[in-house]
Amino acid sequence: MTSAFDRPIRRALISVYDKTGLVPFAQALVERGVTLISTGGSARTIADAGLPVADVASVTGFPEMLDGRVKTLHPAIHAGVLARRDLDTHQAALQKHGLQEIDLVVSSLYPFEATVASGAGWEECIENIDIGGPSLIRGAAKNHDFVTIVTDPADYATILAEMDTNNGATKLATRRRLAGQAYARTAAYDARDRRLDGAGARGHFPDPSSASPASAARPCATAKTRISRQRSTPSPSDTRPGVSTAKQLQGKELSYNNINDTDAAFECVGEFDGPAVAIIKHANPCGVALGETLLDAYRKALACDPVSAFGGIIALNRTLDAETAEAVASLFAEVIIAPGFDEAALKLLARKTQLRLLATGGMPDPAAPGMTFRSVSGGFLVQHRDAGRVELPALQTVTKRAPSAQELRDMLFAFRVAKHVKSNAIVYAKDGATVGIGAGQMSRVDSSRIAALKSADAGKAARGGTEGPSPAIGSVVASDAFFPFADGLLAAADAGATAIIQPGGSMRDNEVIAAADERGLAMVFTGLRHFRH
Repeated sequence: MTSAFDRPIRRALISVYDKTGLVPFAQALVERGVTLISTGGSARTIADAGLPVADVASVTGFPEMLDGRVKTLHPAIHAGVLARRDLDTHQAALQKHGLQEIDLVVSSLYPFEATVASGAGWEECIENIDIGGPSLIRGAAKNHDFVTIVTDPADYATILAEMDTNNGATKLATRRRLAGQAYARTAAYDARDRRLDGAGARGHFPDPSSASPASAARPCATAKTRISRQRSTPSPSDTRPGVSTAKQLQGKELSYNNINDTDAAFECVGEFDGPAVAIIKHANPCGVALGETLLDAYRKALACDPVSAFGGIIALNRTLDAETAEAVASLFAEVIIAPGFDEAALKLLARKTQLRLLATGGMPDPAAPGMTFRSVSGGFLVQHRDAGRVELPALQTVTKRAPSAQELRDMLFAFRVAKHVKSNAIVYAKDGATVGIGAGQMSRVDSSRIAALKSADAGKAARGGTEGPSPAIGSVVASDAFFPFADGLLAAADAGATAIIQPGGSMRDNEVIAAADERGLAMVFTGLRHFRH
C-alpha cells in the first residue's frame, strides 16, 4: 500500500566510478520504465549493454569540458535534483526553463583516498578529487523528501525490491536512511587529511581525538572496561543491539576474543527473519540454520560441524526457550547471545555457572549503515559496514538451466551466510541450513574442498561413523566473490552441489558459465560482492 510520502522513480541520473552491478541495475530500472541519464564511462557501459541511455550533454546542451572536470555541474541537472515537488514556484521554474525532475541519483566518487594511499603523484591525486559527485550526492540527499540517493551498489537490490512492492516508488524511511548514508560518505571523503608533497602523496585518517563520537577510538584496559565505557559514552552506533549493549545475565567476564566472536555470531543470525541459530568459532560460522522452531534451527546448525562447534558461540534471533536451552546445555559453549531468555531457560542454564548469557533486547538491522574499524600500525582503517543484501529480483540466471524454487531459497540463504564467513568463503546449504563451510583460505578451490570435506565428515558422524553420502549432495553453493577460474566451481560440482550463487564479474565468467552448463548446474549472479576480513 502506497502513502503520500512515497515517491515514484521515473527518471534516474547515473554517474559512478564503481561500476559493480551497474549493468544489471540499469537493466532492471529500464524494465521498470525508468528513463536513464548518465555520464562518461557510466553512459558507455550502459550503452554497450544495449540499454537506452541519454548522455548528460544532451540534457545540459553542453559537452563534457576540461578533461571531464565539468559534466553534471549545470542547472539542467541540479534543478532537476533540487526542485521540490510540493512548491508551485519550483514547478513553475522547471516549466519555464524546460527542465525535468530527476527522481533517483546513483553516484560513487572518484577514488581519491585509494589514489593517495597508493603513493601516486601530485597530479594524479589532484585529478581524483571529485567535485561533481559530492555536489550531486549532497543535493539529492538534501531533497530526500522527493529524491532517492544511492551511493553504494549494495543498495541496488533494496531499491528494486521496494519499487516492485510499492508501485515503482520508494518510501520516505528508505530515502532518509540513504540520505544519511550519503552525507556520511561525503563527510568521510572530505575529512581525509590530504598531505601532498612533490614526491608523491601521503594520507591518513584524522586524529581520533578530533573525530566524531561515532568514530572516535575509545581506550580500554580490558574487555569489561571497553563495554562499560561504550555504555557510559553514548554515540549513534551504541543503539545497535549487540554484544556491546547486551546485558550479561550470568557467567565469567568476557574476553577480547569472546566479544569479537560474539559480535560475529549475532550479526550473522541477525540476517534472518525466521527462527535462526548461528554457531561461531574464531569469528567464522561452524553452522547456521533456519527452522520451524529455535530447537529445529539449533539441531540443523549443530549438524553442519558438531566437532568445531565445541567451545563456540551460540547466537539466536528469538528468545531462548527451555526446550532449546536443554539441547544447548549439552554442548560446551563459551557464550549464548539472544534477544532474551525465558525464566525456564535461565533456570535450566543456571547450573552452568561459567557459561556467559547475553540478552540484547532486540536484533541488529543487517541493512543499516554503519562503520567498521581496524587498527593498523600507526593508525586505523575505517570503512562502511557491509550492509548489502541480495533479494530475488536482483538475481541474474546465467546458465541454460534455471534454478528451482527451493534452490533459489537456499541460494539466498547461503549468500547471506557467506557475507559472515572470512574470505575466501564457500558455503554449501540445503533446506535452509549450511551443510559445509570453507573459510579464509588463500585459494577459493581449497575453500570449496574444505567445505566439502567437512560436510562429508559431518554426515559420517551423524551416521555413527559409517560411510555414506555427503550432505553436500543436492546442495547449493555460495561464493562471496566471483570464481576467477572454473576449477572452484568444478570442485563444488564434484562435492555434489547442483546450483551456484556468486557475484560474477570475472574476466573468465564465460569459461565458468560454460563449465556450469557442461555439468548441468544452475548458476545465478548477484552483482554484489562480499569480502570479509
